[in-house]
Amino acid sequence: RIMRPDDANVAGNVHGGTILKMIEEAGAIISTRHCNSQAGEPCVAALARVERTDFLSPVCIGEVANVSAEITYTSRHSVEVQVNVMSENILTGAKKVTNKATLWYVPLSLKNVNKVLEVPPIQYVRKEQEEEGRKRYEEQKLDRLETKQRNGDVIFPVINPEPQTVGYSQSSLIHLVGPSDCTLLGFVHGGVTMKLMDEVAGIVAARHCKTNIVTASVDAINFHEKIQKGSVITISGRMTFTSNKSMEIEVFVDAEPFVDESRGRYRAVSAFFTFVSLSKEGKALPVPQLLTETEEEKRRFEEGKGRYLQTKAKRQVQLQQVAQQ
Repeated sequence: RIMRPDDANVAGNVHGGTILKMIEEAGAIISTRHCNSQAGEPCVAALARVERTDFLSPVCIGEVANVSAEITYTSRHSVEVQVNVMSENILTGAKKVTNKATLWYVPLSLKNVNKVLEVPPIQYVRKEQEEEGRKRYEEQKLDRLETKQRNGDVIFPVINPEPQTVGYSQSSLIHLVGPSDCTLLGFVHGGVTMKLMDEVAGIVAARHCKTNIVTASVDAINFHEKIQKGSVITISGRMTFTSNKSMEIEVFVDAEPFVDESRGRYRAVSAFFTFVSLSKEGKALPVPQLLTETEEEKRRFEEGKGRYLQTKAKRQVQLQQVAQQ
C-alpha cells in the first residue's frame, strides 16, 4: 500500500511501528491460512515472537510498501514466517529492500482460546532446511524462556530529572484495548502492540536527543501473554544504552484486564528498540551520551553495550562473507 502522511513523522519518514504492523499482518494472514489448510478445528494464528529486525532503509511518504511472506518451518505447535518489505518510488520506479523479519505464530482454537492446535507440516525442498529450522526453533524457545524470567522491572516517575539521564526521557503511554485492535478471538493484534511500542520508543529517543529520529532495528520481541479486549495496557520505555550514533531503548507492555477481575496486572510483551538521530539531510548525527545515576542504570548500560558490540561483530562477519562471495 502507499505510504501516507499519517504513517510518518514530521520529517516524512514512515514510522517503524507502521512497518512492523504491516509485517505482522502479512505473517498472521499466511500462518492462519496454513493452519486452516487441512480439515479440523478452525483457528487463528497468534504472534508469539519476532526475531531481531533491522530497518535497512527508511520508507518515505508517497512510496509504495510491498510486503511478502513465506512459511519456512513448522513445528508441532508453531509456524515460522519470513517476511520481506520492499519500497517502490512510483515516480522513478526505483525499488529497495527495507526490512527482513522472522516471526513465530501459534494456532489458537476459535472455540477455546487457550487451546493450541497442531500445525500441518510443510514440504521442504532440502532436508537441511528442516534441520536448520529446528535449530532456530530451539534457540528462540530458550530465549523466550530466559526473557520471561527477567521481566519484573517497573518504571517509576522521576521528579525534576536532569537532561540526558534515564529519568529525563523515560515515557509511558496508556491505551484502552478496543475491538478494532483485536483478532477474531478478542485478543490484541501483535502488530498493534508493536506499533504502540515503537511510538513510545520514538518519544524516548526524541526527548533524549531533540532531533529527528528513526527506528534502526528491533531486538527480539517476545509476547509472553495474550492481551484481552477491554484491557488497559501501559507501554513503558526507557533509555538503556547510547553509542556515538545510536540509542537502545527498553520497552515493555503491562496489561491490566477489566473483563477478568480475578487476574491482576501482568507483563505481556518486552523488547529493545534501537534508534538513530538524523539531520534534515538524512545524515546520522552524534547522540548525546546517556548519564547513568544508579547502579541499576549502570548495569543496564553495560548489558546494552554488550548487545551493541555483539550486533556490531555479527554485522562485520556478514559484510566479510558478502565480500568473499
